[in-house]
Amino acid sequence: MRNTIRWRIAIPYVVLIVAFMGGLGIYLSNFVRQSYEDKWRTDLLASDRLVARQVGPLMDSTAAKGSLDVLAKDYAQQLNTRVTFIRADGVVLGESTADINQMENHFTRPEVLQALSNQDGYQIRFSTTLNIMMLYVAVPITQNGQVVGVARLSVPLDKLEADLNRMQMTIGLATFVAALLAILLAILITNSAIRPLQQLTKAARRLGTGDFKTTEIPDSEDEFGHLSQALKHMAVQLDAQIDDLNVERGKLAAVLSQMTDGVIITNVEGLVQLINPAAEKIFKVKASFALGRSMVEIVRHHQLVETWKKSIESGEQQSTTLEIKAENLFLQSVVIPLREMLPGSTLILCQDLTRLRRLEMVRRDFVSNVSHELRTPLASLKALVETLQEGALEDPPAARRFLTRMEIEIDTLTQLVQELLELSRIESGRVPLELKPVTPQALLTPAVERMSLQAERAGISLRLECPSNLPQVQVDAGRMEQVLVNLLHNAIKFTPPNGEIVVSAYQEDHAVVFRVKDTGVGIAPGDLPRIFERFYKVDRARSSGGTGLGLSIARHMVEAHGGRIWAESEVGKGSTFYFSLPVA
Repeated sequence: MRNTIRWRIAIPYVVLIVAFMGGLGIYLSNFVRQSYEDKWRTDLLASDRLVARQVGPLMDSTAAKGSLDVLAKDYAQQLNTRVTFIRADGVVLGESTADINQMENHFTRPEVLQALSNQDGYQIRFSTTLNIMMLYVAVPITQNGQVVGVARLSVPLDKLEADLNRMQMTIGLATFVAALLAILLAILITNSAIRPLQQLTKAARRLGTGDFKTTEIPDSEDEFGHLSQALKHMAVQLDAQIDDLNVERGKLAAVLSQMTDGVIITNVEGLVQLINPAAEKIFKVKASFALGRSMVEIVRHHQLVETWKKSIESGEQQSTTLEIKAENLFLQSVVIPLREMLPGSTLILCQDLTRLRRLEMVRRDFVSNVSHELRTPLASLKALVETLQEGALEDPPAARRFLTRMEIEIDTLTQLVQELLELSRIESGRVPLELKPVTPQALLTPAVERMSLQAERAGISLRLECPSNLPQVQVDAGRMEQVLVNLLHNAIKFTPPNGEIVVSAYQEDHAVVFRVKDTGVGIAPGDLPRIFERFYKVDRARSSGGTGLGLSIARHMVEAHGGRIWAESEVGKGSTFYFSLPVA
């Protein structure tokens, strides 16, 4: 409370008033006391000289003691003072307030000694006779130029003390009233002066909370008014700057949140100051946990940490290629010192190249698979042509066999090209679908009937199990029959004689699930996730022919209908292929 401006003004003001009034009281007390003493002394000396001249002739008479005592009492009544007549040897000859026979010798009294030396005596001291403070004046009584005695007048000082006490009380009361008025006046002055400051303080606090449109800033023509105008101007500027910063922050947040590259910013102490969602996903950490923690603790990959440290030490940009095998990620990481923008801070940019690497692998696999699929029939055709050129044309039966074999290889090439073109059209969305409501049973029956003869030749039982009350599906029947034929063809190809293939359908939520289940050799768990890739074949499939595009075409066709295809398999027990189509 004492640190407020109100009391900083009021307390010195009050102390000044009290000190001034106190000093004035002390000065006036001393001045009045001295004035009273001087006045009384002057008056008493004048009266004492008159008395001394009148009693001078009586000092040598034989009856001086008795007559002087009577005169002392008479003069005391007239002058309203104490009167004492003292002989030159100190013997008291007259006293107005005491018995002269009981009084001691006054030769040693200071005022008496002064008078005996033919001077006016003056003294304030305690009276042992009356037991009070007295003011004494004494003048010499002379006869024929000789001091024969002393006439002494005295008055008590209790009246003077009482007057002085009243005056001091009056001064004290005046000082108290003046101090009280000073406090009230200081409070009024400071309140009127501080009110604009309090309003400015409230306005500044609201500005501190982000309210830059506050209307509580006072207006005036004094210094506070100038401060108010400056504060208003600052509020407007801050509001505009913060709006600009919010816009820029929004842009930055939008960019960082939508970036597929991971971004991390660390400060001079190596603590994470910013991390975007992509980096959270890459390093499997939440921003709430990462912020304020060490870069080493968040990244947990020594290769990237070493690159980061090297960039800090050298002050130059560093890059590295990082492979996270546990998450099957391939990253290109760049560490950039921010220098002037954020001295001591570092930007770590992690670009996820996993998809590009996978696409590169798919491209290589595609080229390799196409080359492989083309190489075999072309090599066979070349061998057949060379055989014919070397003389087989002269043997008509052999030539017909070679031409028949060449036709088979050409059909294989034609099928491969047609399937590649079909897959390309499906992937590019250029295959028109004639969608119509079809019952699952009507969709399955033609495909089963088409493949029943091939299954019978392979010694395999092919059976259809489909309830007639299933809801219709919206499909292109010809395209979906092609999918079913591909699945049945694969099932027959990999099911040994005396095996069984069951084609069925059932409803699941808002979709109909179609199922082709066989008792064939099955698919290894390592191959199962990749069987729908283009040209992908397990080893047993390569030995039995085929292009390796059938399941890939089936997957794209099902997905074009808004469905999903998957497979379950167990080696030695068979495989089950499923695909779902939404209800019409």
